[in-house]
Amino acid sequence: MPELPEVEVVRAGLAPAVSGATVTAVTVLDERALTRHAGDGADFEARLTGRRIDAAVRRGKFLWMPLASGPSTGHRAEAIVGHLGMSGQMLLRAPGAAPERHERIRVDLTHPDHGELSVVFADQRTFGSLAVDELVPTPDGAAGGHGWAEASVPTQVRHIARDPLDPAFSDPAFRRVLARKDSAIKRVLLDQTVVSGVGNIYADESLWAARIHPETPSSALSTRAVNRLLAEIRHVLDKSLAEGGTSFDAQYVNVNGQAGYFAHSLNAYGRTGEPCPRCGRPLVRVSFTNRSSHFCAHCQRRGRATTRTAAALTP
Repeated sequence: MPELPEVEVVRAGLAPAVSGATVTAVTVLDERALTRHAGDGADFEARLTGRRIDAAVRRGKFLWMPLASGPSTGHRAEAIVGHLGMSGQMLLRAPGAAPERHERIRVDLTHPDHGELSVVFADQRTFGSLAVDELVPTPDGAAGGHGWAEASVPTQVRHIARDPLDPAFSDPAFRRVLARKDSAIKRVLLDQTVVSGVGNIYADESLWAARIHPETPSSALSTRAVNRLLAEIRHVLDKSLAEGGTSFDAQYVNVNGQAGYFAHSLNAYGRTGEPCPRCGRPLVRVSFTNRSSHFCAHCQRRGRATTRTAAALTP
């Protein structure tokens, strides 16, 4: 599933092409791509046609494109919300380009600088979706997400926590949440209401880098361990962004159809039986809910993290 770096690469590719563009036509080929939209395909098309897109924004794994609103437009504050699911792609194509394989929705645009172009939503496994959703104020008054200065967020995204690369992410609040949870730290990292954008790949990579066993109770982590983990999460996400994200197959690509190459930099995820880059012992894989955890049983020993003290509960 695309995680923060992959969705951010898509957002960054869309932003210059869609910001300021006007929707001239919408074609819904498969309404399964509208599972999060309140209406049908005709409603989706009608609510978008003629609207201007103001930006491309991301929080965690969610992507949205705010639409122009206000008295002059006669429209309320809304956005096109996209979730890539397991295999969703947002592709930029020339007008009239041949249909993509697994194409579900096509949005035709006219941009004041770039002229005509199309945004194609393709999705092989049909777990992704697009929707038109209302924008509401952010609870903390900070910008809704990366690429957008306005303090607003779609209703479908307001329950999603900020991600570790968000300037408004609170390290002290994150430490306090971990101190109250006895769940395994890997499970907490995958809880999008606690921290967003850190999926299975980057959780494994960050825990390996921080030398923390994935089944360590989050409340058992010391303040120093949590701070080290946050630093490693940010480092791993930044490195993946620089390398275009992680692609294991043709399902994740950027807006131009190109794959990322962070898979070559992975230290733990997907490397079962290979030597740990740090100690040389074989990496292991264990079942974790519907996923797997990859780690080094020698470098990431359970119980290594020190018990959290009362100081961890303070900023």
